[in-house]
Amino acid sequence: MRLPTPAALLPVLRRTPLGGGAREKVLLELDLGRGVAESPPGSPLEALRSLHTPLLRSLVEQLGKAAADPDVVGLIATVGETPLTMAQSAELRSAVAAFRGAGKATLAWSPSFGELGPGNTGYHLAAAFEEVWLQPSGAVGLVGFAGEATFLRGALDKLGIQPQLSQRYEYKTAADLFMREEMSEPHREMLTRLIESTTETLVADVAADRGLTEEEVRAVLADAPLRAADAHERGLVDVLGYRDQAYGVMRNRAGSTEPTLRYVERHGTGRFDALLGPMSRLPGHKPVIGLIQATGPITLGRGDGGSPLSGSSVGSDTLTAALRAAGRDEHVRAVVLRIDSPGGSYIASDVIRREIQVLRESGTPVVASMASVAASGGYFIAMPCDTVLASPGTITGSIGVLAGKNVLRDGLSRLGIVRETLAGAPRAAMFSSNLPFDEDEWAVLDAWLDDVYADFTAKAAADRGMDVEELRTLAKGRVWSGADAHRHGLVDTLGGLDQAVEEACRLARVERRKVEVRGIPRHRPLQGLFPRESSEAVEATVWGGSGITRTPLPGLSVGEGPALWRRLLPELGALWGTPYAGVLSLPPVRLPGLLPGA
Repeated sequence: MRLPTPAALLPVLRRTPLGGGAREKVLLELDLGRGVAESPPGSPLEALRSLHTPLLRSLVEQLGKAAADPDVVGLIATVGETPLTMAQSAELRSAVAAFRGAGKATLAWSPSFGELGPGNTGYHLAAAFEEVWLQPSGAVGLVGFAGEATFLRGALDKLGIQPQLSQRYEYKTAADLFMREEMSEPHREMLTRLIESTTETLVADVAADRGLTEEEVRAVLADAPLRAADAHERGLVDVLGYRDQAYGVMRNRAGSTEPTLRYVERHGTGRFDALLGPMSRLPGHKPVIGLIQATGPITLGRGDGGSPLSGSSVGSDTLTAALRAAGRDEHVRAVVLRIDSPGGSYIASDVIRREIQVLRESGTPVVASMASVAASGGYFIAMPCDTVLASPGTITGSIGVLAGKNVLRDGLSRLGIVRETLAGAPRAAMFSSNLPFDEDEWAVLDAWLDDVYADFTAKAAADRGMDVEELRTLAKGRVWSGADAHRHGLVDTLGGLDQAVEEACRLARVERRKVEVRGIPRHRPLQGLFPRESSEAVEATVWGGSGITRTPLPGLSVGEGPALWRRLLPELGALWGTPYAGVLSLPPVRLPGLLPGA
């Protein structure tokens, strides 16, 4: 008797329910306490670090499928202390709304929306459900958003460290971390408007979901955090109860059959797929919308894979190889570029922009989908796409540039440390942290920054179809919310990844129900361990780079210049915002609920 081959068994394994046997009624469970991931892991270490963390796009996709599945009887969410950003919440809210629109029951339960602290994004998502339950001892921390910026100039002066940084222009405030002792007025104006814009989105969404006026919701923000009884009285929650009670109610609504409880991302997935995930998926014959992830700081070359503990980076060689792979695939009808990046290298961003233009010129539409953040270099790689989408809570813009160094000579001297610098040419030691810039070197740096800024704004104006002077009024390094960026024409429309796929289908003239959305490359963490045949090989699109940190300026050695503070004070990146990754970097700022990892 001939045994079936693994390939022949694959369709059977995929169809087999986890519990085996006959088809059952399913109550889907959305567990947000585990967080969500924006992109699949790119390395073995990252795969271990993100084990069992669901992908945001998988949650949205599975909710869409479940809405049309007659075996799915409802959806219950356990919110808890979710680390969602407003952009991620918006994507999930849209998927929940579609699920509700199919006539299926939804309920969100949480022990508390913050415990004497902010619970904005968790409640923002919960409000989209048909019912909101809260533990009787819990609270609703709908307190609104706040931002923080830290300034080190006073401390650097005491240490004898001389910051020499220049930026274009007044809203490009990354250098203020080192150059100022307090917040500038442009910085304050920009941060205030970011907070106001996101608060407007929060208030409008909660008011619409809960049948309240915006004035009533703003009164809640003024009084929060609210005790459970007060939140119930003011219409923010429907029922005060515990987890077992909430789950019991949803099970009873299924009727006489006890439903199977299953995570959203696990629904419709057999044992084989559950074990191997994207690696088990065989290419189909449908038209393909290629999904390319750009997650993390933008660097030249293959990138260094990001911090071993904090995630990935966007290497220009890696991302452009993925774009070329999409262009060579005859099944790929359009590409969605999903961006979750604070920016970084100017040169790397320009490399990526050019490859997007080449792909578009070949006849493949490219749609940019902004996640939580797509700023500075992240905006640079979005702007050449056919259509740019952002969430109202996305952090974007920051069309500006900065560069320079910190001079450590006097600080080291106070510790009895002497560094001597010898140079074989007039500018060989220009970026040494041991010597200050002279007048000639300042002129070189300023001219270079002016050139980069002029190039950035000219290309942005051309890509967005705007007059360059009009574009420059929106630039100056200013950071915008997605809602304000849309209002000013920096993005085309508001929406999440699902809407971006719909737009890609429209541009490619294919029906959404007839396409396959396929990640490019297929994420195989171990594939990067194998040697590559060429820069065009599929292996070039996955992890496995040299691990060498690249620098934005010629002659700037690893650890020198503006990045030196990471070597001297490694905790600054975690404490005071996004680490410096290049001249097109987002200013360091702490915005809980807006920027990931805050």
